[in-house]
Amino acid sequence: MNNNFQENEKALLILKSKGPQPLAVVAEALGITVEGARFQLLKLANEGLLQATSVSKGKGRPQQIWSLTKLGHCRFPDSHAELTVRLINSIRDTLGPEALQQVIESSKKTSLDKYLQATGSENTLEGKINKLAEARDAEGYMACVEKDGDGYMLIENHCPICVAAEVCQGFCTAELETFRTVMGKDTQVKRVEHLLSGARRCAYRISPAQPGKAEH
Repeated sequence: MNNNFQENEKALLILKSKGPQPLAVVAEALGITVEGARFQLLKLANEGLLQATSVSKGKGRPQQIWSLTKLGHCRFPDSHAELTVRLINSIRDTLGPEALQQVIESSKKTSLDKYLQATGSENTLEGKINKLAEARDAEGYMACVEKDGDGYMLIENHCPICVAAEVCQGFCTAELETFRTVMGKDTQVKRVEHLLSGARRCAYRISPAQPGKAEH
């Protein structure tokens, strides 16, 4: 694999993980000059993988912000997307929505068992979230954790089942319910960003439950 290919892939990964960024930030993350980074990004833009938009911030020249296009996002794997969609539609069409819901519940139970095992030895909220993030990251969700006030943000920069979730959003509902069960009744889990609602990622705010406040 040549160096240019590696730099191109790294640039895509930076923008996938961090979201839209100015040229200088990408150059610093790549460890190359601004001119070198501009050359890389323009090449990727010519391939249809990136786009640049101008953003005005007060006085001075507008700043160019680089982001992935839809084609750029497609460079990151969506696990067996085509086959999964065919199977979902086949189950729904031949066996009915009840059978599809049974499949979702079965998948939910498998995930729940896996995540409970991964987090079972942790006694703190931070420990549980970190173990859950590790499990999700291993599944291809590019997951990480950030501190957020009295709680934490579980951030997933990629969804390897996005196409399937678009066809059947029951998978997204099951994920949220699973996270709430894993975290426990003393914890509040709220999805604050959602790919299928137009966000660039999915993100969940996880914090100690506040008495009298119901989750939505």
